Amino acid sequence: MNNYLEIDHVGITFPTDNGPLTVLDGVNLKLTQGEFVSLIGHSGCGKSTVLNIVAGLLQATEGGVVLEGKEVNDPGPDRAVVFQHHSLMPWLSVYDNVRLAVDQVFKKTRSKQERHEWTLHNLELVHMSHALDRKPAEISGGMKQRVGIARALAMEPKVLLMDEPFGALDSLTRTHMQDSLMEIQARLNNTVIMITHDVDEAVLLSDRIVMMTNGPKAKVGEILDIDLPRPRDRLALAENPTYNHYRAEVVRFLHERHLQKNDKDKNAEQDEADEPVVRLVS
Repeated sequence: MNNYLEIDHVGITFPTDNGPLTVLDGVNLKLTQGEFVSLIGHSGCGKSTVLNIVAGLLQATEGGVVLEGKEVNDPGPDRAVVFQHHSLMPWLSVYDNVRLAVDQVFKKTRSKQERHEWTLHNLELVHMSHALDRKPAEISGGMKQRVGIARALAMEPKVLLMDEPFGALDSLTRTHMQDSLMEIQARLNNTVIMITHDVDEAVLLSDRIVMMTNGPKAKVGEILDIDLPRPRDRLALAENPTYNHYRAEVVRFLHERHLQKNDKDKNAEQDEADEPVVRLVS
């Protein structure tokens, strides 16, 4: 297997008022070029922390990230991030929000006309060519997220990092965005890591689903290979037994982690209740 991106024994510990808190403990993951991987797990399992370490926004306490043989230590245009909230500049048009990123990355290597054409190309990829002059306040939430994806793609990143990019959208818009992402990824063969809480979304989009154990000290619990042919049709897959098997496997894993968390919480409550009470007698 060609290890295009390698997350190697990554651990990270944060100082807190109650002492050091280890969020991740020995996370290992290897991706090939063009692979689509989803991270899934309960809240607090460190999914976003993994993404931020790959993005170079956080520095691992242990281990590290290697992309095409080079260690990742800082943010860079080879890794673009799409967050749940679009983070568009409200005073700039749709075109100018994407052009800003294009100019930052390619100002020294491409002419003004080439940068203009590249901006238009990426907005066309996400079907936003009709709204070039609109401001973010004048377009819908789904359209804003399309612009955010166009901006990320325009940087020509080696890895596209997505942190619940469709989590704030209504269900209909979300399905359209999922279809658009599948179309774009098929055309560009991007390497993608996406965080999601949606089991169906993970199975529909992914080549592999990485299921994280509960935090703290979270790590990779299981990895599920999704062997479904592309392009994928969500309506056809709804009755596909293989699709439903994968979905059931992810639900099982999450349910087991949920039970573990409940047992841990109950034990902690019991330990607290069993602590001796010291009363002062006057």
